[in-house]
Amino acid sequence: MMATTRDFRDTIQERIQRDEDFAVALLDEAISLFLSGESETARLILRDLVNSTVGFEALAVEVKTPSKSLHRMLSARGNPTMDNLTKIFTILQQKLSVDLEVHAVKQA
Repeated sequence: MMATTRDFRDTIQERIQRDEDFAVALLDEAISLFLSGESETARLILRDLVNSTVGFEALAVEVKTPSKSLHRMLSARGNPTMDNLTKIFTILQQKLSVDLEVHAVKQA
């Protein structure tokens, strides 16, 4: 008999919905990944955050962009504009009630 398994995305989405600290940590990780040049992974994390918090339909209204376009932007091969990315970060920041703060650190 095979064990029943769940899609990991379902597990991630449920945790985001019930654990605000986890959601904030994912937002922080997505920002760090973008700034480190790992945009593909950052977009996928943002997609999970949007799905589990504001939802793509509500985000589409706020960003004034069709939800299908937002889905494409936040896919592994997506290419969001800086304006759209800024709007998405701002909306997630408001939804999670956090302030973003970036610090530059000199490399050794």
